Amino acid sequence: MPDSAALAWHATSWLRGNGSTDELTSRFGLDLDQLAALRRSGSDGLGLALPRPGDPLGLGGPAALTAAAMDAGEAAVGRGVALVPHRQGSAGWWEQHDAEPRQVPDLGEADRALRAEVLGAADTLARLDVAHWQPALADEFLDLARPAELLGPAGIPAPAVALAGRALRALRIAELGLADDGGATTAPEITARQQVLVGLDRTARRALVAACSPEAWPPG
Repeated sequence: MPDSAALAWHATSWLRGNGSTDELTSRFGLDLDQLAALRRSGSDGLGLALPRPGDPLGLGGPAALTAAAMDAGEAAVGRGVALVPHRQGSAGWWEQHDAEPRQVPDLGEADRALRAEVLGAADTLARLDVAHWQPALADEFLDLARPAELLGPAGIPAPAVALAGRALRALRIAELGLADDGGATTAPEITARQQVLVGLDRTARRALVAACSPEAWPPG
């Protein structure tokens, strides 16, 4: 999982009285001032942002947060406060930003959209004989039918954990497929292949954001 996705789950668990302070400081490297800022915000959870150029998914601003999250490719966003991961060599840390209200996909809608996108992608790639040219990609599609070996911390709804597992596998499929043109040889085939994989990546990112954002979960 992206660092911000794991942090979103564990910080949400902590804010709701289920997680430990030691885990957030030791595993994720948050300092006490950052934990205090999360408490003061009144937020009951952190959610995931996975922005890409032209698609600020999971962000509501301001500009400083958007720029930092775009550069990192991710962020964990709460009520009025956000944390953006940074890494230099073996060192990593979280930069704190102000955050404005945002909108995220609904968990159920994101789940249905991902299922539909996966079916459409599988059909298109089958017609392009992906199983012959990229057997690893075909294997990843088969894995989508199996339960994901992913565990969430205490208090994270089972449907969110299940959706996150499928979304991560779909993102892996898109990553593998976009690495080269596979067996596509004509311009229309290459274009069709890229379009379906880009669409799968976009839908899977939305699903992962919903799975890792408490405001997207159903009540209770």
